[in-house]
Amino acid sequence: MRILAIDHGTARVGYAVCDPTETLARPVGVLPPDPDEVARAAREERAELIVVGLPLSLSGEEGEQARVARGFARSLAEVVDVPVETYDERLTTRLAESSRRAGAGAPPDALAAAHLLQSYLDHRAAQRGSAP
Repeated sequence: MRILAIDHGTARVGYAVCDPTETLARPVGVLPPDPDEVARAAREERAELIVVGLPLSLSGEEGEQARVARGFARSLAEVVDVPVETYDERLTTRLAESSRRAGAGAPPDALAAAHLLQSYLDHRAAQRGSAP
């Protein structure tokens, strides 16, 4: 399944996609925080699912940014024909900064989306592996 992940911000949205086997996440780029723009990108990437990063605190609590991300996910769900989910994005910004320092050439927001997506893919794979 092709999955598109979104690192939502109020100024810009980083996005990443995975290959159809759900093995590798690839940073793609940055868009304005507009549901219609993300919907266009999802169509171009032939996404079958969209995952919006949910910025939780380290303790797992939701703050204002998480409420904004949930609102964006709801708005996005109204303009796409594929499911939209949220997923915990804790530490993805730090991982993206580390990748950037290591020489990754993609924009930081796209790197954060790729780390979010890889975490989501790993979680899905673990769930499939533990299913009876």
